[in-house]
Amino acid sequence: MSQVIYLDGQFVTRGEAKVSVYDHGLLYGDGIFEGLRVYNGRIFKLEEHVERLYESAKAIMLAIPMTRQQMIEAHVETVRQNNLRDVYIRTIVTRGVGSLGIDPRSCARACVIIIVDTISLYPPEFYQEGIKVVTVATRRTAVDALSPRVKSLNYLGNVMAKIEVNRAGAFGGIMLNNEGYVTEGTADNIFVVKKGVLYTPPTHVGILQGITRDTIMELAMRDGYTVREQVMTRHDLFVADEIFFTGSGAEVIPVINVDGRSIGDGKPGAITWHFVNAYRTLVNTTGYPVF
Repeated sequence: MSQVIYLDGQFVTRGEAKVSVYDHGLLYGDGIFEGLRVYNGRIFKLEEHVERLYESAKAIMLAIPMTRQQMIEAHVETVRQNNLRDVYIRTIVTRGVGSLGIDPRSCARACVIIIVDTISLYPPEFYQEGIKVVTVATRRTAVDALSPRVKSLNYLGNVMAKIEVNRAGAFGGIMLNNEGYVTEGTADNIFVVKKGVLYTPPTHVGILQGITRDTIMELAMRDGYTVREQVMTRHDLFVADEIFFTGSGAEVIPVINVDGRSIGDGKPGAITWHFVNAYRTLVNTTGYPVF
């Protein structure tokens, strides 16, 4: 069975899925996106992802040409069309086709795309052994420029950070803001564990308010852990007992080394493993049913 993609109300094959070279998503990165996961035939946190999609759209004054319920139904049907029970979903909304100028008024209608495909951000062994990361020189977009809480198609800063990671021979990167405070990874949120307490940067330092991040915070409170949103520097990373990244694509992945400093004993810690297992249990037992 060939891959089926939702494109503006139609289900088409991968080869048929095309957008105009005049689409402002291509020309200017003018658009938004979401990344979701399907586990055991259920879309995890579908309503939350759709809500964030519409919040991003409102922030950049982008009119999505369908209701939230229609968007939910389109996701469910796209997964059904592909007949896959464990898969990744990429949802994209561009400003649409317009002129070569930046004025969004030339775009008559937004374009909605839903892609169902596999994804592997890290090799399987990294989840067992942990990853080595570096802090990068590329700074996170300032909150007074374009809020990182908007999940924008313009990911050039993250791409440049990933290039730095690759050139350093590492497997992940941590981005700082213009004040030198820790924000997040190149594509993931970050948690630091110190003396049994979980710390994660607050949204005002310049992070995407990740849905997996929020889920881990909920699990922490459920399981009796203290979790605090706190401004942190690289020093807090270097002296951490444990560190892990979170994201819809990455899930929960241990970090064992930052800028050449071993974290804890250089192996994934017990609290990290707790949340790896708690998250896996949750995603495999809850979600919006497809089949």
